[in-house]
Amino acid sequence: MKPLQYIRAALILGLAVALPVQADRFANVQIETQSLGNGIYMLTGSGGNIGVSAGEDGLLIIDDQYAPLSEKISKALEQIQAGAPRFVINTHHHGDHTGGNAHFGKTGTIMAHHNVRRHLHADNQPKKALPVLTYDEGIVLHFNQDTIKIEHMGIGHTDGDSLVFWEKANVVHMGDQYFQGRFPFVDLGNGGNVSGYLATVEKVIARIDDKTQVIPGHGPLSNRTELMEFATMIKETQAYVAAAKANGVSEDDAVKQGVQAKYKDWAWGFITEEKWVRTLYQSN
Repeated sequence: MKPLQYIRAALILGLAVALPVQADRFANVQIETQSLGNGIYMLTGSGGNIGVSAGEDGLLIIDDQYAPLSEKISKALEQIQAGAPRFVINTHHHGDHTGGNAHFGKTGTIMAHHNVRRHLHADNQPKKALPVLTYDEGIVLHFNQDTIKIEHMGIGHTDGDSLVFWEKANVVHMGDQYFQGRFPFVDLGNGGNVSGYLATVEKVIARIDDKTQVIPGHGPLSNRTELMEFATMIKETQAYVAAAKANGVSEDDAVKQGVQAKYKDWAWGFITEEKWVRTLYQSN
């Protein structure tokens, strides 16, 4: 993702965590569609990337960005295939991934990890915005001539993240378990954990191959090589900050020390170098 795109994403993601969303903020947002083959698409706009499965069984979407974008997303889906989505998968509960739930939940079945429903209910989301099918470890869908595996691999970005694997098409949607080319947001306040985050990324790396198309929560379409670079960054910066902490360096001094020079350009508007160091210092 280009720097300006990440700054824009930072503003949007920040709103998801802290501030109410105003419809006019999204007036000029365009929903862009990228075909990955085999009836699978990635939609980008503002907020988390949307995965789509289209075919003889209908439409399935993964995440749905913000409520003010629901009509635009629906129009983009109509260009792929007529009809409302039958299924909506929430990779986690943040508003830039679930804001369209109330809209798409009118006609589609929303599914997510148990904790996603718990968080959304605690946020006083309307009934139509809540997942009606929840799970602990995961669920499998046989849809559009593929086997779609939805899996919760443990705490990471939050305490309720799911990853979605297309078995035949060799595609994975990672939600916010992957920020392509940038420091990730690990939501410590909602059960997130850096070590758990890294463990999930490493599980995915071990499972996919060089031909796998990887849909990140934020950023452009990716692949195994870039995901490995992401994992290496987390592992090395985590060890660097942990060593400083073990040597008695305070959190503020660790921030002043920063991360290794080669990783400084992984910072972006929402997750600055300071915020990433503080996340590393406070996690575990």
